[in-house]
Parts: sequence; C-alpha cells; structure tokens
Amino acid sequence: MYLTRCTSEDYPLAVQHAHATLSVMRFRVTIRTSSGEETRTIEAPSRFAVYEQIQKDGGTVVGLTQSGGARKVSSVLHMTIGTGVKNAEVVRMAKNLSAMLSAGLPLSRSLAVIQRQSGKRKMATIAAQLAQTIEKGSSFHEALAQYPKVFPALFISMAQAGEESGSLSAALTTVGDQMEHTAELVRKIKGAMIYPAIVISAVIIIAILMLIFVVPVLTQTFTSLHVKVPLATRIVVGISNTLTNNIALSLIAIIGTVVGAITFIRSPRGSALVLRGSLFLPAVGELVRETYAARAARTLSSLLSAGVPVLEALSITKAVVHARLFADVIAEAEDEVRKGEPLSNSFATHPHIYPLLMSDMLAVGEETGKVAQMLLQIAEFYEKDVAEKTKDLSTIIEPLLMLVIGTMVGVFAVAMIAPIYSLSSAF
Repeated sequence: MYLTRCTSEDYPLAVQHAHATLSVMRFRVTIRTSSGEETRTIEAPSRFAVYEQIQKDGGTVVGLTQSGGARKVSSVLHMTIGTGVKNAEVVRMAKNLSAMLSAGLPLSRSLAVIQRQSGKRKMATIAAQLAQTIEKGSSFHEALAQYPKVFPALFISMAQAGEESGSLSAALTTVGDQMEHTAELVRKIKGAMIYPAIVISAVIIIAILMLIFVVPVLTQTFTSLHVKVPLATRIVVGISNTLTNNIALSLIAIIGTVVGAITFIRSPRGSALVLRGSLFLPAVGELVRETYAARAARTLSSLLSAGVPVLEALSITKAVVHARLFADVIAEAEDEVRKGEPLSNSFATHPHIYPLLMSDMLAVGEETGKVAQMLLQIAEFYEKDVAEKTKDLSTIIEPLLMLVIGTMVGVFAVAMIAPIYSLSSAF
C-alpha cells in the first residue's frame, strides 16, 4: 500500500509552516453516555479530534457545532477550510493523486505536490492539513472525513475501500470519473434550461414595463372619451393601477414572491413536491427518472467495484442521490437486501420512479454475478440518453413557450384593442 508514515523531511517548508500555524477551535458538543446526554464546550484542532476524544472517553457525539472563533490563529487560511471548494477542484485532486500514487510516490509526498501546485488557496491549505493528519498516523479516509463539506461521502468511502484493498490509486480514479460524469450530466440539464428561463424572464419584465408605462396612457384616453371597456380591459387596468400607485409595495411583493418561491423550491418539502410533479410532465418526467437512475447506478457501481459491502454501498448511494423520492426506493432496497431479498426487487416495484430497464438489468446482473458491471452499463446507457434528450429539449420547449407567450400577448392585445375598436365604431 502507498500509505506510509513520513517524517517532516518529506514535506516542503510551506506544508511544515501550515502545520505550525494550526489553530485550536472551540466546539459545542452534545454527548451521549451511559448516564444520559450532556452538552459541553471542547477545544480541539478539528472536528475529527473531537470525535476521537469523545470516543476514547466512551461517549457518542450526537451533535456538534463550532461555537466560537479560533485561538492562536497565525494564518487566515485556516478560517476558510471546508468551504468554497468547487467540485472541479476535488475531481482534479482525485485524478492527480491517483496519477502520483500509480507512479510510486507516497501519499504524503503526493499531497505536498497538490499543495504546491494548487492555484486555489483553500484547496492548498486543505491538502497541507490532510498531510499533517496522515503524518500523525491517521488513514487517508479519516483525514478526508474532517472536511465533509468538501469531500462527499462517496469520495471518503471509495478512499477507505481503496486503502483496505491496497488499490487507492484505482479507487481515486474511479471516484474522480464518477464525480466528473455526475457534474457533466447536471451541467447539460442546466444548460438546456437556460433558454426557456431567459425567455420567460424577458416576457415578465416586458409585461411589467407595459403595465407601468403603456397601459396608463391608454387608460387616460379611455377615461377622457368615456369609453365603456370590457371586463378583460378592466382587469388589466386594475393591475396597472396597482403597480403604478404602489410601486414600492409592488416591488416588495414581487421580490418577496420570487424569494419565497425559491426558498420553497429549495426546502425539502418544496423540492419533493416539484420533483414529484415533474414526473407527470411530458418528456420532462422521463428525463428526470433517467437522470436519477444514471446517478444511482453509477454511484452503486463505483462503490461495489471498489469492494464496499452492498449494504454500505446502498446507504452511501441513498445520500448521494439526495432526492427523497428516489432515495426512499434505495432505502427500501437496503432493507430488502438485509433480509436476504434480491436487490432488483425494490426497483421493480417502483416503475413510476426508476425505469423498468434498471430493475430488469439488475436482475440479470444478480443472476450472472456481475451486478457492478451491469450497473455501469445502466449508467452509461441513461447518461447517453439524457445527453441526447437535453439536446432536443429546446425543440420540445420552444412551441410551448410560443403558445404561452402568444396567449399572453393575445389577452393583452384584446384587452387594449377592444375599447379602441369600440371608439372607432362610435365615430
């Protein structure tokens, strides 16, 4: 294995300096012991050190928050550890580490190279402190576990499996590819949504400007000529008057509505409701199902290929999938496997969530003893299918957008032109 204890001579001066400038942080910890639960403040260099200390004392950590600033801070770098690191930086680190380990470089030296070469200060500091933790005798996955906001559970579990099997380099390559594929899939879907989002936003802004600047002019004309206006016109005029007479309140209401909608969509209940509703939309529903099927299949395949036990792999996949609607099926599969049932059973009973092809191919994989390989094929198939469908998504959405915009323009035109037509008829 590449995990070896190294002396300080293996590190560049910059890494040694980072070691010397570690600060002690203050944590508020809720601890469960045989006598019950208690909350107290503990000073330690990291969260990992807190967990280690409590476990040695025979307790269990049930809650942990950083309650105050750091003491003896000699470098502002430490204040930003664990936040602000992009997914692409983590992928790059995984692949670079894999390449260096394959070349025979010890892990500690590899991390020192990452620290020197990284163009991002936060990642360089994290690499230096990972090296320090390993120097103290911790394993690589234990060091990674100190930064749960930077390294996802999948990364940590794959690293652990690689260490235990002596193939850390291969495990890092796999997790790097997995994260890269997932990010690429999300990027393509977001890219397909940009066009309709821009069009809808432009239409809303134009409609508001017309209600504020155009409609009041026409309203004055109708009023001065005592024109009898239809119901549609009265509704448009009423909305226009509300906006123009209460600009501040209207602006606050619009901003509040937008913020409230975004907050609701991002909340667990809101996101679950939107996700469930999207499954019933033509074209979109199938795209959503295949996207989550690809993510679940690739994650599970990577973990099983690395030697992670199936129950642990399912538990990690459940967290990676994240969306509760899809994660609940994986949780059910975990319970079924624990009882000795086939993995494919739970997926087969939820064809409205996971496509039938996934359960069928899983069943074949179980029969042939090649579950990991079959899951990889499922992931690749759905990733290609999603990529093709996102290309055609704008073609599908464009007519719908034209229909919505045409309806809005038509209603506005009728509401404003009808009184003018009545006026010209009277003359």
